[in-house]
Amino acid sequence: MDCCEDLVRYLSYGMILTAVGHLVHHKKTQTSYGRHMGLPLAERMVPAAVAWFLQELPALLIPFLLLFASQKPSSMGRNLLLGTFCLHYFQRTFVYSLLTRGRPFPLGVMAAGGFFCTLNGSLQGHYLLHCAHFDEDWSSDYRFKIGLLMFYAGMAINIYSDCILRNLRDQGEVVYRIPKGGLFEYVSGANYFGEIVEWFGFAVVTWSLPALAFALFSLSFIGPRAYYHHRFYKENFKDYPKLRKALIPFIF
Repeated sequence: MDCCEDLVRYLSYGMILTAVGHLVHHKKTQTSYGRHMGLPLAERMVPAAVAWFLQELPALLIPFLLLFASQKPSSMGRNLLLGTFCLHYFQRTFVYSLLTRGRPFPLGVMAAGGFFCTLNGSLQGHYLLHCAHFDEDWSSDYRFKIGLLMFYAGMAINIYSDCILRNLRDQGEVVYRIPKGGLFEYVSGANYFGEIVEWFGFAVVTWSLPALAFALFSLSFIGPRAYYHHRFYKENFKDYPKLRKALIPFIF
């Protein structure tokens, strides 16, 4: 398959515009799942483990299918970067989803998430397999080293922060407590901060428009969510640490 340059460009710009639209639309409210769900629940609900598994699976499965269907010769750069992308979604699909103790998801939210993961998995997979070019000295480039460092540091922060949040409640509990430890000592959205660092690291290491579009989309979606989580904690816990920020340590 040849590189569909125009389609890749249109989808990437479309993702960026959607990110801007999401910021505007959710300026005063958040997507209705988790602690931001209103009552009564009018939508059909899906157990959190099932919702996360089905929602994240396409972003893992589609790049693998594209890889097996590709007629191009394999390269170290292509396989490493595609594997880096898939590593996140393997963890989300087969680890996070099975361990989560979150509240059930509205079916509509799960479907929207699954659609995005399908689109994004197709975009990133197609670009890396059919559009990206790797020079012989690509692995010595500063962008490769900095980008991978950012990605794995962000992933470590994300996974560790999710573990802290998960251990705040027992299975079946619907309560919220103040998270402590790790980067939560500095920000309310430590898990979100880690994921944002991941995808901006991925954008640096691939140095591509599709990856940058995805990083900006992630920032626009989970960045505001961190802010609303921060406001939730401050409104519901009088002893919430006053110096703790929402998303970026010491800044915001």
